[in-house]
Amino acid sequence: MVAGKHKTKNKPDDKNQNNNLLTLISDVTTTAQSFLSQNDLTLLPSQSLLLDSLISSTSHSLSTLLKPPHPLSLSSPQPQTSWFRRFISSTSISDSRWLDAFRMSNPSFFHLLDLLSPSITSTFPQISPDCALAAAVFRLAHGAGYTSVARRFGISPADACRAFFTVCKAVNDNLGNLFELRTDSNRVVEGFGFNTIPNCFGVLGLVGFGIEDEISGKNEFLMVQALVDAEGRFLDVSSGWPNSMKPETILRESKLFHDIEESRELLQGSSYKLSDGSLIPQYILGDSCFPLLPWLLTPYNRVNEEDSLSSAENAFNCAHSRAMGMFEDAFGRLRTRWQLLSDSRKWKRDCVEYLPFVIVTGCLLHNFLIKCNDPLLRDKGVSGVEKEGDFVASVGVVDESAVRIRDALALHLSRGSIKR
Repeated sequence: MVAGKHKTKNKPDDKNQNNNLLTLISDVTTTAQSFLSQNDLTLLPSQSLLLDSLISSTSHSLSTLLKPPHPLSLSSPQPQTSWFRRFISSTSISDSRWLDAFRMSNPSFFHLLDLLSPSITSTFPQISPDCALAAAVFRLAHGAGYTSVARRFGISPADACRAFFTVCKAVNDNLGNLFELRTDSNRVVEGFGFNTIPNCFGVLGLVGFGIEDEISGKNEFLMVQALVDAEGRFLDVSSGWPNSMKPETILRESKLFHDIEESRELLQGSSYKLSDGSLIPQYILGDSCFPLLPWLLTPYNRVNEEDSLSSAENAFNCAHSRAMGMFEDAFGRLRTRWQLLSDSRKWKRDCVEYLPFVIVTGCLLHNFLIKCNDPLLRDKGVSGVEKEGDFVASVGVVDESAVRIRDALALHLSRGSIKR
């Protein structure tokens, strides 16, 4: 009986302690919200987004613990003017905060706005085009959720979502010419010539973007086949292939393959005459998972472990490896700039249908910013995704014409390395 009375006697104290703790947490949350509101222009976006996430998580936890009505306040007054409007008024043309916030300079942003405004306005007139563009680019740059984007741009989460896909469509509709495979072939070939790879028309590879599958627990990827040039620009992007498909199947079903093999629209330029008189047609360097074709040259592979490559074969493989590095660097820079496409991010299965659209948007904006001479962001490289080395080398029927072209080029490259 005494023990029972003692337990009953302590209940009010326990309740008071819990209320005191909740009050303390609420006060800290309110203080953090106030700090964020007052310093959102000086904090880096990554810092403000992290703090924002912590506040939202804590507020949500508190709201589930407290039963309304309750005297604790879980929110602080929001600024009357959105973060974006205050950011615009407080920054100059050369302010480095533009790169931090939008991964592009002020002049590049407003040049992009001029190009896309008509499309954005006609599709989504409810929000000013500069706000819609900025909100979409901010989400792409930082992988921010729609609620976080909405809070910074003074719009609703639904409008933040609509702005994002409106801008993605505008980019695809208006900047598609920045895939310069068909419009600037001379520049592409000359670029590889500077890297001592004559008559090369690009580097072809595959990269995977992770898909979150809670049911099966398997590592699934949405595959992207891309062609890049020596400057790291994307020349052709074919996105949306499941990783259950073989690389050769993806290649043969892509528009790139059709335009080369069937319609003969591409790789019809002049052949390059080597020092020994051999003629090398225009070609693409491809990952070892692709088949060796007269226009798609893959590296030499050892059939048996005890086999060794000749000096010419080694010279070709070294040049090929350097070129594949250009491919990996391009995707490394893409994912460094656009955190929504980061290799650490996995897309939910119900959102996967939109991912190919977003990837192409990121690639086009990547090309746009290279053309604008915006500074390259630090390359984190391609990691944690399927890339060269994760695929089995192609072992299909050998094309004798392709073998002759590759052998002639390999001999040419080996002679060049001996001279140097």
